[in-house]
Amino acid sequence: MKPKYKRVLLKLSGESLLPEGGAFGVSAESAAKVAGEIRPVVESGVETAVVIGGGNIFRGAPAAASGSIGQAQADSMGMLATVINGLALQYALESAGMKTSVMTSIAMQNVAEPFVRRQALTHLSEGRVCIFAGGTGNPFFSTDTAAALRALEIGAEAILKGTKVDGIYSSDPVKNPDATRYEKLAYIDVLKAQLKVMDLTAISMCMDHNLPVIVFNLFVPGNLAKVDSGANLGTVVSG
Repeated sequence: MKPKYKRVLLKLSGESLLPEGGAFGVSAESAAKVAGEIRPVVESGVETAVVIGGGNIFRGAPAAASGSIGQAQADSMGMLATVINGLALQYALESAGMKTSVMTSIAMQNVAEPFVRRQALTHLSEGRVCIFAGGTGNPFFSTDTAAALRALEIGAEAILKGTKVDGIYSSDPVKNPDATRYEKLAYIDVLKAQLKVMDLTAISMCMDHNLPVIVFNLFVPGNLAKVDSGANLGTVVSG
């Protein structure tokens, strides 16, 4: 399959690394499956970056909402969780034969590089998968916003958001069997309807810079490579 996009950012939730049937933690087997999906994309010559969440380890929003931890502190804890996931994914990718770099927005030079845009561009041009961890480095911003920010900084042609469902629906398809799946949506429609695609800050950034977001099911083998080749397998959010 010939790639449609030459440089992409893959947005993953922390749930993509969960043990099968588990609600918490990191599974080496799950990380290996994700690496197996990324490998053919990299081998086709696509410059690939990844932003991964940390919800499988710690969710800052519920902790802040409950009042048990202040939001700034909870968000910092969540950002650290994304670094753990980034390191787990790095090991899986390298075990599958890929070159990688974990770059963080929070200085921790003993385990990862600091994010420097020009260095990230060099890594990508040399065929390394760049894993951007640590969110934006600031509280009150989600990893969705971090994904949009990093995608714009590296000049990605699209954000590929891998989820457990095959696109964006009018309502939760698990709860509502009559929910409608959209093939295409405009940014403004997502904002108006407040659809649970990415947070509104991230969607607004993508809209301002006409950066498409493609939501697809990562857990169907081969889907990531097909989406990168332009196959209509999910929902495209664009101008």
